[in-house]
Amino acid sequence: MNAPARIDGETRLAGVLGWPVAHSRSPRLHNFWLAQYGINGAYLPLPVRAEHFVEAVKGLVRLGFAGANVTVPHKEAAFALCDRADESAQKAGAANTLVFTPAGEIHGSNTDGFGFIEALRAGAPGFDPAKGAAVVLGAGGSARAVVQALIAAGAPEVRLVNRTPERAERLAAALGGPIRCLAWAEAPRALAGAALLVNTTMLGMKGQPPLPLDLAALPKSAPVNDIVYVPLETPLLRAARAGGHPAVDGLGMLLHQARAGFRAWFGRDPEVTDALRRHVAADLIAEMERA
Repeated sequence: MNAPARIDGETRLAGVLGWPVAHSRSPRLHNFWLAQYGINGAYLPLPVRAEHFVEAVKGLVRLGFAGANVTVPHKEAAFALCDRADESAQKAGAANTLVFTPAGEIHGSNTDGFGFIEALRAGAPGFDPAKGAAVVLGAGGSARAVVQALIAAGAPEVRLVNRTPERAERLAAALGGPIRCLAWAEAPRALAGAALLVNTTMLGMKGQPPLPLDLAALPKSAPVNDIVYVPLETPLLRAARAGGHPAVDGLGMLLHQARAGFRAWFGRDPEVTDALRRHVAADLIAEMERA
């Protein structure tokens, strides 16, 4: 890998806005790409409280930043601030990628769905979302992006399973399409004949209880995708591998969703390589060992 360029008056700047933001792996992956491609740029963690978000973004525009990623709790506020938002952001009602134009406009998109589909195809080669029904656990912001992406990719049915049925119904009504909402107790039955299982809940994440789900009814050919990436192997993915299912962790989604922003800010379409994955995964593994 090439050495990173020194920071000077020509350095292109971008970053990630969140509160908190110290946990974000986005600086690690974007700065890896900047060094790999020898680009004079830097990507910074930008901790911003919710009450200061609007003025912070406008300040970045005036400072000449190329753009920024946005993480919790600012994605909806970012969407509201956009002068122009693409279809992905409009359908999600949230933006995770902002591009600042030379004219001072803020353009927004939501790349989570793209990242999810690309990671799924990379982690389960040959998988086609149009092959059969997908089971999605959870009905939060991540589920919205996942369901939206699956429908766009041709999934004939999305079985949306959530602890709060009303929330799932609201998401289904907002997105439209072939979504069937099921109660949490119906999750094992929902797996029968499904072509894919995706967990978008926090269950299985570091510090959270595991996801109790019997995979017996899920066909062996069906991939199991957990969008959690701390830890990289959740109890759900461990059970999936033990049962012979293709298992896809959440790191790929993080890496692939970053591509569009990097291309817009730094003018290079980056590759998600094994070297990049090892670089980011090493940090995740070190965090788990420190815990």
